[in-house]
Amino acid sequence: MCGITGIVDPRAGPEVLARWAKAMADALAYRGPDSHDIWVDAAGGFATGHRRLAIVDLTPTGAQPMHSACGRYVISYNGEVYNAPELKPELEARGIRFRGHSDTEVILEGCAAWGVKATCQRLIGMFALALWDRQERRLWLVRDRLGIKPLYWLQRGPLFLFGSELKALRVHDGWTPELDRDALASYLRHVYVPAPHTVYREVRKLEPGTILSLDASGVRQERFWELMPIATAGVVERPDAEAIEQLDALARDAVKRRMVADVPLGAFLSGGVDSSTVVALMQAQSNRPVRTFTIGFHEQAYDEASHAAAVAKHLGTEHTELRVDPAAAREVIPQLPEMFDEPFADASQIPTFLVSRMTRQHVTVALSGDGGDELFAGYNRYFWATRVWRTLRPLPQWLRRAAGCGVQAVPPAAWDAVLRLAPKAPRLAGDKMHKLAGLFDAESEDAVYRRLLTHWPEPEQMVAGSREPRGLIWDDGLRQRVPDFMARMQLLDTLNYLPDDILTKVDRATMAVSLEGRVPLIDHRLVAFAWSLPKHQKVRDGQGKWLLRRVLDRYVPRGLIDRPKMGFAVPIDDWLRGPLRDWAEALLARPGPIEMTPVRSAWAEHQSGKRNWQYHLWAVLMFQAWSARWL
Repeated sequence: MCGITGIVDPRAGPEVLARWAKAMADALAYRGPDSHDIWVDAAGGFATGHRRLAIVDLTPTGAQPMHSACGRYVISYNGEVYNAPELKPELEARGIRFRGHSDTEVILEGCAAWGVKATCQRLIGMFALALWDRQERRLWLVRDRLGIKPLYWLQRGPLFLFGSELKALRVHDGWTPELDRDALASYLRHVYVPAPHTVYREVRKLEPGTILSLDASGVRQERFWELMPIATAGVVERPDAEAIEQLDALARDAVKRRMVADVPLGAFLSGGVDSSTVVALMQAQSNRPVRTFTIGFHEQAYDEASHAAAVAKHLGTEHTELRVDPAAAREVIPQLPEMFDEPFADASQIPTFLVSRMTRQHVTVALSGDGGDELFAGYNRYFWATRVWRTLRPLPQWLRRAAGCGVQAVPPAAWDAVLRLAPKAPRLAGDKMHKLAGLFDAESEDAVYRRLLTHWPEPEQMVAGSREPRGLIWDDGLRQRVPDFMARMQLLDTLNYLPDDILTKVDRATMAVSLEGRVPLIDHRLVAFAWSLPKHQKVRDGQGKWLLRRVLDRYVPRGLIDRPKMGFAVPIDDWLRGPLRDWAEALLARPGPIEMTPVRSAWAEHQSGKRNWQYHLWAVLMFQAWSARWL
């Protein structure tokens, strides 16, 4: 895992190009602490910088930027490609002599031999890369299929910049960062900025599965992989036993490929279905105990450490657990604007960083279970939305609206008191009842989904002069292509929430401590297989991940896994009423582009205990903290 940066500017001389390439790469030093270098093509007005976290081929033959054997191409690359050993003999048969055994060299020679698009379509792994053609003076930028690795770019006149993170672009003084108010409105809805937008005008995220090329004629983009055709190709009916066997084999292979490294390797383990499956498949293919890592919290409602320990004991892993007190967790908060150099307010960023920091003390690579919820229908909201719409659809909208008002007329604390008597009542049940009531007058099932993912419901009114970008979640035509409501939610989450929230969180939290995170469950072959499954092999008896659970049954007793889904959270609600109150009030007092009247109202209700507005407030606070650091 690494950090890549670069600049194209035909006006700049070699010394200037070199200076900017180095400064941009140095801004990402933590992504690659093992080595660094730059390369300049003065004739082409191009320079690239690289920060290396050495994982495979630790020798100088794996260093970057790297030149192809023919001398025509230069690559700067971030990621890991796991089928490089299979591609290498094909290239050797063409007469190419390899200097080392890095996957970087295989990608580079593949692009030289087969072309950029054909090579990327053959790769299994995660990657964001820049390839420079010295002969044609053309730049290619490529981002992997699911968006595991980030890549940002900016064009202003003849100047073109790219980098793994926004802070690398900010180093260059050829442009002045300017807040994109439209993107800010979108952030207030999602608590992240959806691609291709960024918080800055002019800067864009390269979208997953995309190749960007730049030459004298300008910028062009094309897809080398798309999820939509896969999701709409239709299902394949298989007997349950056959489907279980195929998923086991595919997942085993995906995990095994990601266990190859020339440095110590381990895995995050929460004790849930996804991480337990990954660890079980690792241990089944290892001749020594796999190293597993988890963190626990003193607040029982947030603690999964005992479940993780039970799974680790059954599988025989070498398990490390860190108990985190609230003060240690809160100490992370001032670091978040630097770590996430774009506004980002998924509060699980805090425990994700903590477990990454602890893990890095022992290993350099960690596998995680991210992606299982999107592929195999694991999120609670899929079931909430489906049940809500099935119940509400027959009722006239006026009646639904009246019922919603009735539910919201009862304070959350009163609902808590009533629902506390029910078995397995969820935490913050009263707030969940109010959120549920907010769905009652939705005009369609897609509106139900949008409201479930929405934080501030009228973001354009909160950011003066903004117009929220309308992405795929607003596309009414999607219903015809993907008729099943739950499948449609899975598709939208895989295209939006997974890359822009989950994978962004994992990338920034792991890279902040120079740890490589690998995500086997979103191997693109597993993604295609999951979309070929009929719904009854994902959801059965009111529970998601049916097929993935049956694979896990082969390795871990069901009793160690079956329990309500918890998520990876911290008690932001209580902290904002206590130790974070002064910090939050100081940030909310800062002037800025967000209209604070509804925010102050939510803050007052939160402090009084009348309502729990933790997620809404956290979104505003993370923007204010980001603004204080970067604007």
